[in-house]
Amino acid sequence: MGIQRLWNGQKLVEPSKAAVHTRACHTSCSEILSLNYRAVFRVSGDCDALNYVLLGDVGAGKSSLVLRFVKGQFVDFQESTIGAAFFSQTLAVNDATIKFEIWDTAGQERYHSLAPMYYRGAAAAVVVYDTTNQASFACAKKWVTELQEQGNTNIVMALAGNKSDLLDSRKVTAEASISEAQVYAQENGLFFMETSAKTAQNVNEIFHEIAKRLPRAQPPQNPSGMVLMERPPVNGTSSSCCS
Repeated sequence: MGIQRLWNGQKLVEPSKAAVHTRACHTSCSEILSLNYRAVFRVSGDCDALNYVLLGDVGAGKSSLVLRFVKGQFVDFQESTIGAAFFSQTLAVNDATIKFEIWDTAGQERYHSLAPMYYRGAAAAVVVYDTTNQASFACAKKWVTELQEQGNTNIVMALAGNKSDLLDSRKVTAEASISEAQVYAQENGLFFMETSAKTAQNVNEIFHEIAKRLPRAQPPQNPSGMVLMERPPVNGTSSSCCS
């Protein structure tokens, strides 16, 4: 378990090769352009590696969700993500070992144009909105539309209504809010959960549910290249292709 920093001295390295540190690295525009993206779902050693992306409006709680999932921690005043941050977590899901490789993208509008560099290479996306902010839900719908139009055609999407613990701050009743989100999710092929990074409600569950919905990566069935079989000589004599 750990959070991986991408910048290693003067050289940007792939997340899978980066050293493990105690905090996430926020990638700048120039650093992001240098990234070499890998397969969205692959065999990595003895486990399957699953590439997630978190999308949503600023202040929706994306970083808090992933921090709760990866480190089991919650920070009351989380700094806004700059560009994107990379996290990883390895867990057992359905008798399989899954390595979650998670890109937490910035919600500020000035970073919006960078998001496709993450979600186009993702096997799964969690679109997060703030249950106390109706505008945040509208923003989440825009992200879903963008993913449907520009993302991986087989991407698995989840809709997370975060900050469910703030019942007194909801603009509408919890029942009405959940109903609206559930209907929207069903109409758009998503699955929906309300989450709370503060209380950990449904945080692990939403990541695990996505992993269950994705087929496991399979190793190649045949080795690459040609395999030449040595055949014994017939009648004790050898023959050539030209004889």
